[in-house]
Amino acid sequence: MKRTIIMLLSVLICWTIAPGITKAASAGEIDASVDATLASFYNTVKDGKKLVASAKGVLVFPSVYKAGVFFLGGEHGEGSLRMNGRTVDYYSTTSGSFGWQLGVQKKAIIMLFMQDDVLNNLRTSSNWKAGVNASVAVITAGLDGSVDTEKLNKPIIAFVIDQKGLMYNLTLEGTKINKIRK
Repeated sequence: MKRTIIMLLSVLICWTIAPGITKAASAGEIDASVDATLASFYNTVKDGKKLVASAKGVLVFPSVYKAGVFFLGGEHGEGSLRMNGRTVDYYSTTSGSFGWQLGVQKKAIIMLFMQDDVLNNLRTSSNWKAGVNASVAVITAGLDGSVDTEKLNKPIIAFVIDQKGLMYNLTLEGTKINKIRK
């Protein structure tokens, strides 16, 4: 209960600080943003196309906004799940955080579901949480776009990208993902 209240307050902070950037997007807008995010991913990560092709499903959040004021922060974004290159569902992501923070940040999240059972868990769950329903390995890349191959055998591998390239030392633990209608 306490965690839910914190998460709701965190999302409220996002909507208060950045009201213009957290509006709900249409299905067409989300799909166009997903296309652009995947194109950027393919240009940034060596063998990115091979990784996506080998995934059972790819969940892409093109614009996840994080906002924080003092000791409370939150992030929110919308995206789509693709299977065989086609959008099959739309999702939102939400999380909250504690600690000194001030400002707004935008990032993109690409989650590759490498196993059918984990993907089915996401698709049938009404309240899926990273780190609770499945472990997510956040992958880092070198300057040449090569990835840490030790984590590529995990059930879910994720990449977090901002305007400057891949972000480092991030976690998606506790991130809540819900199916939405578009």
